[in-house]
Amino acid sequence: MTTAYITHRDCLDHDMGAHHPECPDRLSAINDRLIAAGLDVHLSFHDAPRAEMAHLERVHPRQHIDAIVNSAPTHGIVHLDPDTAMSPGTLQAALRAAGAGVLATDLVMAGMAENAFCAVRPPGHHAERRRAMGFCFFNNVAVAAAHALEAHGLERVAVVDFDVHHGNGTEDIFAGDERVLMASTFQHPFYPYSGTDNPARNMLNVPLPAGTRGDGFRQVVGDIWMPRLRGFAPQAIFISAGFDAHYEDDMASLGLVESDYAWVTEQLKQVAAESAHKRIVSILEGGYALSALARSVASHIRVLADL
Repeated sequence: MTTAYITHRDCLDHDMGAHHPECPDRLSAINDRLIAAGLDVHLSFHDAPRAEMAHLERVHPRQHIDAIVNSAPTHGIVHLDPDTAMSPGTLQAALRAAGAGVLATDLVMAGMAENAFCAVRPPGHHAERRRAMGFCFFNNVAVAAAHALEAHGLERVAVVDFDVHHGNGTEDIFAGDERVLMASTFQHPFYPYSGTDNPARNMLNVPLPAGTRGDGFRQVVGDIWMPRLRGFAPQAIFISAGFDAHYEDDMASLGLVESDYAWVTEQLKQVAAESAHKRIVSILEGGYALSALARSVASHIRVLADL
């Protein structure tokens, strides 16, 4: 059984302006690295469909969706906040990014792929139920997890987020939903300055101080995440796969390296094998140092694909 790789060229058309770190080159760097490493021949490639209104409405009210649609410019760039902007290609990219997680979920649930990686942009984990922010418009991982619960009838899913920034949007959407366990690490205090004030019982948030390196991250995963994940016994695991905690990424101040991302992927695969029929859907979030991002994604995919 193969690892599905889901992307779409529309995701290259989202442009938030010159020198913005969340740029189309991120996906190009990943694709080039997979080819250079010889990983592409081991993956099954799929075009991401557009998310349908019904998919989005599971996690966002219609007013939010309509606001994003109505904000889409026909030319130029429109800012929704100081660091989140829309270009003429943004809406289609955002729909493809959310749709990728839906297709990935369908593939793993049907047994057509053991797991999947969605190489998409814009990212999603900062998108709250009613608010776009932090480079994010629709919450891609939440759309995918909700699809597993509602369309495929799963009773328990885990969302695991190792992006350097707290996934405030995902927490906003799933806080208090006992069908979902969200386990996350993030630099703190740091944007978006959330995740530590009385989180709901189903939120396993572990803030990390600036300067934390791989040994500290691995201790948290082994001692805190893993017992809780195993006790929860998720029937599928959804990963908000941000690679901006890499030591080369100057957007933040953690110190992970490629082997740390490979290691945490191995740990999550063990849990998925125990309770989830190996089902993992991983969706790209952050990662802005292009070489480090590409190498880290390649390490993540290598483990997903048992290579």
